[in-house]
Amino acid sequence: MTGTTVQLGHALVQGNRTMAAVVVTGFLLGSIVGRAVIEAGARRRVQRIGSVTIAMEGALVLGFIAFFSRSSQPTPSFWSLCALLIMLAAAMGLQTATLTRIGPLTVHTTFVTGMLNKLAQLVSHILFHTYDLIRAEAAARQKLRNARKAKVLQACFFASIWLMYLAGAVVGTWSFSTWGIRAIYLSALLLLPIIIIDQFQPFSLQEERDQSEL
Repeated sequence: MTGTTVQLGHALVQGNRTMAAVVVTGFLLGSIVGRAVIEAGARRRVQRIGSVTIAMEGALVLGFIAFFSRSSQPTPSFWSLCALLIMLAAAMGLQTATLTRIGPLTVHTTFVTGMLNKLAQLVSHILFHTYDLIRAEAAARQKLRNARKAKVLQACFFASIWLMYLAGAVVGTWSFSTWGIRAIYLSALLLLPIIIIDQFQPFSLQEERDQSEL
């Protein structure tokens, strides 16, 4: 959304018609609907409500493919493009709203800049913990080791998210060059194991705990 917002600002100054506003609107709508569904599920103690939002995301992705495939024009019209972009942006908004926290860690799967910034902060903490560990007395070293280990685990977690994001970009680029628009079927297919995992380890458990504390 960062680049899309920049494009929107540029278009507003230049007075050009742009679809950036459509993309931002679709993302916001998807996020709002996703958070509303998650909170409603938490209030009703539905632990596997994450599967609903993920399924909604999959439906939007499949709807995009169906809509795009039915278009008889080589280049879709402006309004057709708006509809297609809303589907994809809303799907991304739903994904972002579904998984916001794992234990004490706040995560945003579409916010790469923030994730890398958090990783950098953790690496800085690790370096300072290592410095303190070298200078510490024997009695305080175990506590410092435990603190450093916790930061290392968190850093590995955020690094793994970035690596998976990079892997997704690599696979997406390769699959699109090989299969064209049909490559988006792969995105929809990958949502299925997420729904299965949610049946055993519900994503909404943290949301339910937060709601019960209100």
